[in-house]
Amino acid sequence: MSWTDERVELLKKLWAEGLSASQIAAQLGGVTRNAVIGKVHRLNLSGRAKPASSTPRPRKVRSATPHRPASRSTFVSGNTALKVHAQPTPRRAPAQVPIEDLVVPISLKVSLLALNDQMCKWPVGDPGAEDFHFCGHRSFNSLPYCEYHSRLAYQPANDRRRDRREKEL
Repeated sequence: MSWTDERVELLKKLWAEGLSASQIAAQLGGVTRNAVIGKVHRLNLSGRAKPASSTPRPRKVRSATPHRPASRSTFVSGNTALKVHAQPTPRRAPAQVPIEDLVVPISLKVSLLALNDQMCKWPVGDPGAEDFHFCGHRSFNSLPYCEYHSRLAYQPANDRRRDRREKEL
């Protein structure tokens, strides 16, 4: 299909009337919605006029309490019902115990091959050195680190900024 002068004029007319690219493509025949959009851009046509019949949609008023979807949904596919979590369970940061009060764990010196999901994956030492290992203590609250290393790794941004300012003074 080529864009003849007649088809271009019809496109301009329909565009000015506020028809969508899909509607224009259907009326022209033999062109896709994307072809109509491309031609509109090449012709530098201004934004479409709003159809006279359209009325502005009422705005949603947000309530004070946000709507929370159910935590689980059931989807049925054929003869199989699947339970799906609608929202992942958020990870919780360790309790706000001052880091100075936490006991520094003595590393269990676990190698990479011996690590599992329940072990702290905090690296200790230089990865190129022979004595490089991981902490290996029990993970805290399904995080990849033990409680002590979680406190080191997951510091709130405000605390880090405050500590940086204190060190500068």
